[in-house]
Amino acid sequence: MGSPQPNGIVPDGGIPFDPEAYSAETLNAIIAPWRPDVRIANVRVKEAKRYGDGMVSTAARAFLDVEYAAGAPADLPRHLVLKLGRSPDFMIGPLYQNEVRFYNVLRPEVTDIEAPFTLGGSYDPSTQAFALLLGDLTDQGAVFPNVLAKNTLEQVRALLDVLARLHARYWKSPRFASDLGFLETHTQGELATFMHEFVPQAIQHEIDTENFKREMVARLRTSGDELRRGVARLHQHQQTLPHTVLHGDTHIGNTYLLPDGRAGLLDWQLTVRGHHMHDVNYLITTALPIDVRRDNERDLLTFYLDRLQAYGVTEVPGFDETWDEYRRCLVWGVYIGWLTTNIANYGWEISVLNHLRLTTAFEDHDTGALIRALG
Repeated sequence: MGSPQPNGIVPDGGIPFDPEAYSAETLNAIIAPWRPDVRIANVRVKEAKRYGDGMVSTAARAFLDVEYAAGAPADLPRHLVLKLGRSPDFMIGPLYQNEVRFYNVLRPEVTDIEAPFTLGGSYDPSTQAFALLLGDLTDQGAVFPNVLAKNTLEQVRALLDVLARLHARYWKSPRFASDLGFLETHTQGELATFMHEFVPQAIQHEIDTENFKREMVARLRTSGDELRRGVARLHQHQQTLPHTVLHGDTHIGNTYLLPDGRAGLLDWQLTVRGHHMHDVNYLITTALPIDVRRDNERDLLTFYLDRLQAYGVTEVPGFDETWDEYRRCLVWGVYIGWLTTNIANYGWEISVLNHLRLTTAFEDHDTGALIRALG
């Protein structure tokens, strides 16, 4: 019969967008390809969060109480998070498909990397619907930081350690030409097409309609179109450099902290194979206040490179080369990272503060000149 496909199996009747439409039978159709030893007997929707509820970006979430059928492993979580597509009108199916692929294929093998437990997921390209079953991290006492929190250097180092583990595991992996060939890059695949063709329209709309975004772009003495070209040039350049698996969207709001000091990564919708500084820069720049970032980013970068070597990368890039790539990556953080994000996704204060940190770093590092120097 062979291995199940990364998208999973679409349940009979399709994948509903409404959390209340999920019966035990529907959930079991999603689970079956990935955990045939698990069946749900009963399910109750405790709460649902939809787009616009705050802290909900590109997907809705439902919080479930479940009872498992006899014979299921004893250590399965009784509380699950069901992550769902918003609606077919938003045309963001490539993000949904990407995250389902991560959890179905990569998550089971990265057991040393802190990320949510999963029972699998399904994606239907005909409707752009997806459903993904994850463990509820609140049962582990997880704390979810954001740009408003007083994040410490110790916490950022814990997250950099997770990134170093992930990056080292897949550093220049020969599997990119075989079983991991489904992983896209920043320049090739459905996700890249979405980012380069659809997202710029949404970003320009944000610049044109949100006064603070328009003025932040003007303060950088640039434009939406120039930033768009800069991101394309950055990705063309970094295609020539070593690749690994990236989380892809490592702003501090996509992380969590556990009581024992471990740190983890959420929301893997932008997972690709690409250059490791993409993840590292976006985390450091969004996690720390401007003055703390300025005083500590070189030391944090050195820490990350040391961890990369400790986890098995034998030819770690030198600091100077790494520093230049780190600084270049800010063009992505400014343009796609947050200019694309509607205020409804995270609220006013989180949105403005992320923009402020990213655009200030862009200026501090003269990222515009570094990108122009690529030709």
